[in-house]
Amino acid sequence: MVKLNRIYTRTGDAGTTGLVDGSRLPKHAPRMQAVGDVDEANSAIGLAILAIGDAQEARWLTVIQNDLFDLGADLATPMPEDGEDAPWALRIVESQVQRLEAEIDLMNAELKPLDSFILPGGSAAAAAVHLARAVTRRAERSATAAAGEVALNPQALAYLNRLSDLLFVMARRLNGNGASDVKWVPGASR
Repeated sequence: MVKLNRIYTRTGDAGTTGLVDGSRLPKHAPRMQAVGDVDEANSAIGLAILAIGDAQEARWLTVIQNDLFDLGADLATPMPEDGEDAPWALRIVESQVQRLEAEIDLMNAELKPLDSFILPGGSAAAAAVHLARAVTRRAERSATAAAGEVALNPQALAYLNRLSDLLFVMARRLNGNGASDVKWVPGASR
């Protein structure tokens, strides 16, 4: 476990940050942009949990928050060139992605098929989950951009993709299984 006696270290004052293996890179590097966007998605999910209250969806999101810490550690750990990770390396694994898929399938089974695109909103809880979904999409874009420059764990990328899908379906579930979804009306303001 982590033990932090002091929050500031001054090691990043020159604009660099440390990776899990001890190497350093600029804070604006694509890898670090992805780590930061995952952190922001995690924070947005924390707000969604508060909006949801004591419900199954909040419990699922709490597990996801822990997964996102794992995912941030994964992104901040360079992939080994020889394919053999150090025993301390924390990686997102396929079973975590599969768990998201199972939760999506469970929630989606109760929803009517969409007959229109929907706007983020409907209820406070659904709107908070939609915001978390949009931030997660940004994290996914950042991670795929970083993957264009450095090797990243494919399961981490799959997890972010699946997570945004889960958040979309969850928002609909929180809107009375879609009954309170706000439908997009093309050209409504013309």
